Amino acid sequence: LSGFDNFYGSDNFSGEISQTTVIEQKQELVCHSETVEIIQQRLLVLQEMAKRIITEQICEVETQTIVFEQFYSSLGSFSNDLTRKSGHSVGYDSSIASHFGSIVSSSGSLSTSNFGFSGQSVGRNYAVPSGSNWNPNSSPQSVGAAYSAAQSAISSS
Repeated sequence: LSGFDNFYGSDNFSGEISQTTVIEQKQELVCHSETVEIIQQRLLVLQEMAKRIITEQICEVETQTIVFEQFYSSLGSFSNDLTRKSGHSVGYDSSIASHFGSIVSSSGSLSTSNFGFSGQSVGRNYAVPSGSNWNPNSSPQSVGAAYSAAQSAISSS
């Protein structure tokens, strides 16, 4: 896997964040509830864009496989944040997320620009929205049950 270990740092193929620097927001970030279907639509767009990026910008099938598995594994780290198992606040890197609009050019083709960061940059500009209903007394159990229900649904598919 030579060359793949460098993006997130040595011995961190999955991109697990070791440290975060929570940044102060000019305006407070507050989560607001949206319908599940709307969220699922947005995530499906991201999923299909990931497929597009991998299939249009990597021609070697072995490299496609490794890059996808690295991406997929890195999402698992976020699952550990959501379930509060990682010890990290639940949030995202606002600096990296700000490049979203630069992925596709105005002509509709995928950008080939280097955005100037690596996976080791994740967490340096960490934004943590407030307003979730996390309760340290009851949420570990209810989130654990929700996680188990989702895993069961995945297993039975």
